[in-house]
Amino acid sequence: MKYTYKPEGVCSSEMIFDIEDDIVKSLKVINGCDGNLKGISSLVVGMHIDEVISKLKGIECGFKDTSCPDQIAKALEQYKSSK
Repeated sequence: MKYTYKPEGVCSSEMIFDIEDDIVKSLKVINGCDGNLKGISSLVVGMHIDEVISKLKGIECGFKDTSCPDQIAKALEQYKSSK
């Protein structure tokens, strides 16, 4: 299932997930720190969404109280609550 999320408070502008049976099949992040987000996207492929949430939730970026990884976790929490 394709799921799109608009992150808040970070440089990235859109996160596009492909999720099947609560497993991340792919993640594409638009804008943001290109190399880092490609790396994170590659690492979360094949992971259960609960594992991704537990690993990424609460990560901060500099002086911000959120980050792109934290927004990925928030996106997956929102996905779970919308099912």
